[in-house]
Amino acid sequence: MNPTIEIRPIKKKDNQEIAEVIRTVLIALNAPLTGTAYADPTLETLFETYKHPNACYYVIEKNGKIVGGAGIMQLEDADPLICELQKMYFSPSVRGIGMGAKMMELCLKFAKSAGFKKCYLETLPQMKEAQRLYKKVGFNYIENRIGTTGHYSCNVWMLKDL
Repeated sequence: MNPTIEIRPIKKKDNQEIAEVIRTVLIALNAPLTGTAYADPTLETLFETYKHPNACYYVIEKNGKIVGGAGIMQLEDADPLICELQKMYFSPSVRGIGMGAKMMELCLKFAKSAGFKKCYLETLPQMKEAQRLYKKVGFNYIENRIGTTGHYSCNVWMLKDL
């Protein structure tokens, strides 16, 4: 039986499942638990956090279970025309099958339609596969962080013109 995979906007009922996916991925990567999405105060309320006109969060649902997600929001304490790709994490069951590229396409399309001119992201050095995807879609490494994300443990910064 082929799995049913759907990408869709987050719903309130998804909050707990996507928070669990993000934390599980970070633990598996041996990532710091502070200064990353793991400790974000909004991690349990992503539906509410992204519920405004210039923000979006998509989840990947596989056979009725949330297995990944990614979002776009204006970058805090930065040029209002810069958004941030946020909380892009996938369970192993949907890695390597093109879901990252599809999710990235959706998020960047939304960012452009919302009027953003640049997209920023922060990641961890060990997230090599993600960095390959980011470079493939036009993100470039930059020397310094931009804005205020609270992710002081993420020390790889990238930016893309939209």
